[in-house]
Amino acid sequence: MSEKEISVKLVKSLIGSKNFQIQSVKGLGLSKLGQVVSVKDTPENRGMINKAIHLLEVN
Repeated sequence: MSEKEISVKLVKSLIGSKNFQIQSVKGLGLSKLGQVVSVKDTPENRGMINKAIHLLEVN
């Protein structure tokens, strides 16, 4: 059984964001504006996405 994947794109700058939001975005593997990564659909990754949802675009 393969796990689903979620595409996550960084659409807003991390400048001025709180430290826990920056750490969550970095934990997802995003570092540059406009970068897109695919992450596994796990509760841990969903939690990191929810911490910084205003900075991200999720598909």
